[in-house]
Amino acid sequence: MSVWDTLIGQPDVLAALQRASADERPTHAWLFTGPPGAGRETAALAFAAALLCERELGQRGCGTCRSCQTVLSGSHADFVHFRTEKTQITIDEARDFVVRAQDRPAVGRWRVMLIEDADRMPERTSNVLLKAIEEPPPHTIWLLTAPSPADVLVTIRSRCRPVNLRVPTTDAVTAALVSGGHAPEAAELAARMSQGNLEVARRLAEDEDARKRRSSVVRLPISLLTVAAAMEAADELISIAEAEADADASARNDTERAALLTSLGYEDGERLSPTHRSQLRQLEEDQKRRAKRIQTDTLDRFLADIQTVLRDVLTLQLRTDSALINAHLGQSLYDYAASGSAERTLAHLDAVAATRRRLKSNASPRLAFEAMMTGFVR
Repeated sequence: MSVWDTLIGQPDVLAALQRASADERPTHAWLFTGPPGAGRETAALAFAAALLCERELGQRGCGTCRSCQTVLSGSHADFVHFRTEKTQITIDEARDFVVRAQDRPAVGRWRVMLIEDADRMPERTSNVLLKAIEEPPPHTIWLLTAPSPADVLVTIRSRCRPVNLRVPTTDAVTAALVSGGHAPEAAELAARMSQGNLEVARRLAEDEDARKRRSSVVRLPISLLTVAAAMEAADELISIAEAEADADASARNDTERAALLTSLGYEDGERLSPTHRSQLRQLEEDQKRRAKRIQTDTLDRFLADIQTVLRDVLTLQLRTDSALINAHLGQSLYDYAASGSAERTLAHLDAVAATRRRLKSNASPRLAFEAMMTGFVR
């Protein structure tokens, strides 16, 4: 299986990256952008594998040679793949990228640096990276990913070749799920509900709990009759997101703490030196930031699901021929559409979009969801 087979519904991007991987002097910096589910990280990883592939020109990205396999597994000596679970990429991390980018390739043609979520670099961090991207060593290629070019500092993006990905079509995602062994009908339903997000579609196709949770979420905006019910619905969604973050923390935090203490030569409960206490506090802060990101990502997924319901309501109100994403809601969807106007539904969509923005700006999730949910009351 070629590494290019992982790019779903991106024919133009595929062709451009294949041409670049066959170039003896490819562009030194690339910025992969696209909405969630478009596959920007997948495309960047496939390109990294092709750049380091051992095959001849025209065959790079084979997916079977040792270089391709080690890039995909993250163990290639000339490939640095950075992803973070924190809300920001720190200056110290950026400095480490710069230092590692100076190394000459050990086994391949290039030193490839892939940084996911480059939008998480504040301006000071971006400035640390700027010089290395502006004037990289001749053997280094930078690959950055972000939701949109506007999310990256202009001085960074102006020095990168853009790769803009779009959300795959429902048909493309369905075909990918079917090729992975899912039944056609279940694959089509999951693809439609995911709105082209292959990762979400796979989860819906494989995880019954995920399907049940989504079904509960999408029923909320069309079933709220009182402010009290709206407040309870907001509390329910916040509680689910907190539970997901707590479940991740219980599975990882103690293990990470024990591993750090062992690496420092301490037993659990033993008094730490001031320097080592600082390292432990840093770990605890990182764990808190990770939990916050998990909670925020879960809530954002709920908001994306709610948007699909409002899109269906607007479709019915405007009497368009577009297929309904949440047809399983049945008559309740039609009744809700008939009870309001398209103008009101558009206002609800604006409220959901505003809530997504507030989550990214560190507003209180509970207050943001309560304000949005009370607006849905009929």
